Amino acid sequence: MKSQPIADRRDTGLYGANQRPDDSVARDVLMIVTLLAAVTFLHLFTNTSPEAMPMHLLYRKLFYLPIMYAGFVFGRRGGLITAVAASMLYGLHATVSLGGLFGSGIDNLYEIVMYLAVGVLFGWLRDLAEVKTADLRQVSHQLEDAYRKLEERAIQLVNIQDYTQAILRSITSGVITVGPDGSMATANPAAERILGMREVDIVPKRIGILFAEDAGLDDEVMKVLEGRLPKSVKEMRLLTRGGKVLQAQVSISRMRDIDGRILGAVVTVEDVSEVKALTDQLIRADRLAAMGELTAGVAHEVRNPLGIIRASVQLVEESSFNKDRLLEATSVIKQEIDRLDRVIKALLDFGRPSKPHLAVTDIADVVDDVLLFTRRFAGQSNVSISSLDVKGLPRVMADPDQLKQVFVNLISNAVQAMSQTGGSIEVRACANEGFVSVAVSDTGPGIPSDDLKKVFDPFYSTRDEGTGLGLTIVHRILDEHDGHIEVASAEGTGTTFTVSIPIIHDAGEA
Repeated sequence: MKSQPIADRRDTGLYGANQRPDDSVARDVLMIVTLLAAVTFLHLFTNTSPEAMPMHLLYRKLFYLPIMYAGFVFGRRGGLITAVAASMLYGLHATVSLGGLFGSGIDNLYEIVMYLAVGVLFGWLRDLAEVKTADLRQVSHQLEDAYRKLEERAIQLVNIQDYTQAILRSITSGVITVGPDGSMATANPAAERILGMREVDIVPKRIGILFAEDAGLDDEVMKVLEGRLPKSVKEMRLLTRGGKVLQAQVSISRMRDIDGRILGAVVTVEDVSEVKALTDQLIRADRLAAMGELTAGVAHEVRNPLGIIRASVQLVEESSFNKDRLLEATSVIKQEIDRLDRVIKALLDFGRPSKPHLAVTDIADVVDDVLLFTRRFAGQSNVSISSLDVKGLPRVMADPDQLKQVFVNLISNAVQAMSQTGGSIEVRACANEGFVSVAVSDTGPGIPSDDLKKVFDPFYSTRDEGTGLGLTIVHRILDEHDGHIEVASAEGTGTTFTVSIPIIHDAGEA
């Protein structure tokens, strides 16, 4: 703490003259003058005979009263001035009536020195006390300010805590905090309602104990706490101890303090049972609608060949067994029967897809195999195929044969789109946000924007000989792998299909 100058602190001290009223200062000065005059008067009106000397010795001691009073009231400066005044008055009297300053030894001179010493010393002590008082007052003010700020901060913290508790009480999702050891620390009212248990019955148990079937929730929490997963968001089917089945969206993330130290994890449980039921209803409705479209597409695909076959049969009947006309008609019939066979085969692949045989798979190996037996086919149409950044990718859990079917289909479509003009196909891959993504880009004519949203619909095809089920089957295969496919295209700039497959996060689970 920086020291305040003594003169300033004296002026602001408890006894500082600048803080005292003028009438109080005048009264103190008058008191000092009166005491000095009274003592001097006693010296002057007492005779100087040897018998009266003890009285003079007493009177000269009385000069200490105004000196000490002045030092007490006005500090070192006031004590010194009063001591000088007393010394002058007594010195004059000693010179005239008591044999001089050196009379009776040096007692008179010694007394004058003591006047000055007492005045300075007493005033200095008073100034020192005032400085200490001012310092204490300053420290007191600082403590009061610090206490006031601390009190304000405590009120703010209480308000923030109340606000946070109000938020936790108001949200409909269950929020559970878990300590570093996996034991629960707090649970909001929504969590109590979802679990059918009170917080006092939950804490400090492990979260997995709350459920008869936790669908691996406890393991997921430990993975996040141990740093094996940065966070986890999953849909789980949970069975509580009370027999309640929950279709829940569970989110787990690490909880850190301001210094970055891990305090535990926050588990958010949202009951989506009603949403799941509504979603299932919508999926059923969508499937029925798709079934209607599929039936219409099948009818259209079958009716055309049947009509041509019927016309060809009539032509045979009317040909009078003309060999050339018979050969022409039977050739058309065979072509249309082959067309019907392709449609039926594609329908069987679409309607009864085989379950994938999942295994740890390197996407680079799959892409290399596909490029090996598609380059010759592409070269016949003046289409070149190149690959970029397909090595060193994280592994995925997939069926290699079905993935080959996906990429062969995409590359074949691209080659057929450029069969008239030629072009190039580029296959590139990367790992991003938990997925391995493989993009197949071509330099073909592109797809009109109005048709982009139809490319995965059954029986949609831009080629007369196509069945329109290839991309639909690709979409279904990726759904079976928990992956997805996206398409980007514009007329005249080519088309890019991007396939994404989840990365294996924990090789130990493979």
